[in-house]
Amino acid sequence: MKAATVTLLLLASAAMTARAQHSHHADSSGAIGAADAAMSGPMSDVEMKHLELTPTRAATHDDSAGALALVRELRIALAKYRDTSAAVADGYRMFMPNVKEQRVYHFTNYRNVFMEALRFDVSKPTSILYRRGANGQLELIGAMYSAPKRMRAARLDSRVPLSIARWHKHVNWCLPPRDEKDRWLEKKNGLPVFGPESPIATKSECDDAGGVFFPSLFGWMVHANVFVGDDLAAVFAHDH
Repeated sequence: MKAATVTLLLLASAAMTARAQHSHHADSSGAIGAADAAMSGPMSDVEMKHLELTPTRAATHDDSAGALALVRELRIALAKYRDTSAAVADGYRMFMPNVKEQRVYHFTNYRNVFMEALRFDVSKPTSILYRRGANGQLELIGAMYSAPKRMRAARLDSRVPLSIARWHKHVNWCLPPRDEKDRWLEKKNGLPVFGPESPIATKSECDDAGGVFFPSLFGWMVHANVFVGDDLAAVFAHDH
């Protein structure tokens, strides 16, 4: 099981607790960071059961021009965050600071998570993204935007063109009841029973397993890795 998946299960359980308390469990900044971190390489057919992607569309000149303009604007906005202390000073907090080896480090601004449901500001992303460089220091690579899980494709397209980037959403998760923490790592036939690597992807299957089913656990998200180069396919790749 991927290390990121263990983290996901722990965080998802906390999300369930939050929902029981009538808070915004599925859109918490921590949950968004954890779900995104799970996409750390090619995904199996089983894992793809738990991922929803926006539809592909033929790119237009305006789409490409708009995406390039976003890249240029975001590079300018992020330049001051090459030092993570500047991000912290502006209200961004590192997700899971105790986990030292993360593929992508998310510094998330809780206020921006909320505001992105109401507006799209290129200069104020949900998270600023870093990766560990050869010298051991965190290197700025880009940003992540989020949107409410019920936002329609047309509105997502107006933010980042769907012909250029595929927004993704984590769906059809079966999780253990929050009072059965010992079941987080349970397996059946060699596969996890719960979480994004489980073959269980329907409510009936989840009920049979004694779990709690979430049709859509998190909102939409997309990466804009604007410092990896100028190729738009690489900048907006959803395989993290």
